[in-house]
Amino acid sequence: MIRLPQEWVVRLRPRFEGRRVCVTGGAGFIGGHLVDALLSMGAIISIVDDLSNSTPEHLGELIDIEPDRVRFVHGSILDDAALHDAFDRCDCVFHLAAMSSVPRSIAEPERSFAVNAVGTMRVAEAARRNGVKQIVYSASSSAYGASERLPKVETDTPEPVSPYAASKLAGEHIMLSWAKSYALSTISLRYFNIFGPRQPADSAYSGVIAQFSRKLLAGEAPSIYGDGLQSRDFTFVANAVLANLLAASADRVFSGEVVNIGAGERTDLVQLAKILAECVHLERSGLPGNAGHAPIKPIFHPARAGDVRHSLADLARAKDLLGYTPIISLQDGLRQTVDWYREIYAPGERRTV
Repeated sequence: MIRLPQEWVVRLRPRFEGRRVCVTGGAGFIGGHLVDALLSMGAIISIVDDLSNSTPEHLGELIDIEPDRVRFVHGSILDDAALHDAFDRCDCVFHLAAMSSVPRSIAEPERSFAVNAVGTMRVAEAARRNGVKQIVYSASSSAYGASERLPKVETDTPEPVSPYAASKLAGEHIMLSWAKSYALSTISLRYFNIFGPRQPADSAYSGVIAQFSRKLLAGEAPSIYGDGLQSRDFTFVANAVLANLLAASADRVFSGEVVNIGAGERTDLVQLAKILAECVHLERSGLPGNAGHAPIKPIFHPARAGDVRHSLADLARAKDLLGYTPIISLQDGLRQTVDWYREIYAPGERRTV
């Protein structure tokens, strides 16, 4: 379980204690960490998730510990009845449920739009009908597309280059239009490459840090698509959790504003592989202290359709509107993440994450 700095817990707990909230996709990677944080701050939480990209074990443990404060609705965001049940008496919805993969959206564009665009419209409408006051929407930096301008600023013209990016951008427009049409407070948090413990690593659609970590821990070469010089603003999951809490506790009504949530630094994939190799302390890595051992070199494959070249968040608006600055650095986040994967993939273990 990730831990927010105590100063933030003290500051934010009064805003959530006894408050009824819903997390769509709360059984997933980011959603699960957000549920943990909300629970630690005294919130009363309902979760709606169809478990298509997650497992119920972690939520089951939380429900066993806090049955009066955690409720799970097994259902899709395309199911109005499930949403109505989950949103009952809630004043805030954190909307994280999505089909979150560029490659998968290339293979299944209609499914990507059904979940990410139509599903978000259903979430917004269910929130309106149930008297929810606020939606905090998990958007994506993929909306910026292939533009070479760095850092990415929210006023840049979106240029989505994948069905996933287009569908997530559509969700932003839904947040804006429901705010303007129905006076619903909405904000879209554009995440930049979130990573951390509990991120699935056993799928072709897993995030790059999850995939690299699993390969390196097994003593295998990670795969890089393209030349490896493409860069990303890798952002530890605790930073995304903090941004959600800040958005939901702000002393203002939002009107569909878009806000970047990142770390404010970029790392290319070749550098990333080297840093992760250092974190796992592989004997064969060829790193300082291991002279004479051959390094584990990445295997390069052709670039994938829909991938952008570079990504870096401008965080000025996040700081201005939310008071957000990253609380966990890339290096610290990678160490925590590798430590977790090491436990999961220790010799003899065959657990799924």
